[in-house]
Amino acid sequence: MEKKLPGVFVNKIDKKIENNKSVYYGLKDEPKIVEKETSNEKKRSVPLNIRQKIKRVFQSEHYIYKMDVVLTMKDKKINKRIVGYNENDLITFENELIPISEILDIEIQKEK
Repeated sequence: MEKKLPGVFVNKIDKKIENNKSVYYGLKDEPKIVEKETSNEKKRSVPLNIRQKIKRVFQSEHYIYKMDVVLTMKDKKINKRIVGYNENDLITFENELIPISEILDIEIQKEK
């Protein structure tokens, strides 16, 4: 009734192993985010700080898949729930596209 299991192959280790004893770290400071300029006039018309604010919203620890924000446009303020963005537009929860070139400011909506 007792069956003998086959042996397991174990490779011989005939040298001293020193994996990961030294590590090279090439950066002295935190990496800086640098925006590249493109010839796209639509992108140039948008101030750089708006794009940085949008990135901060999506990199926030509170963002999971949607975020309630207050958008200051040229003529009004609107409350929207955003879920993503691309090069030219913010994408809302209702699947609307809001052009980034029309946004003057973006703020995370305070919880009530």
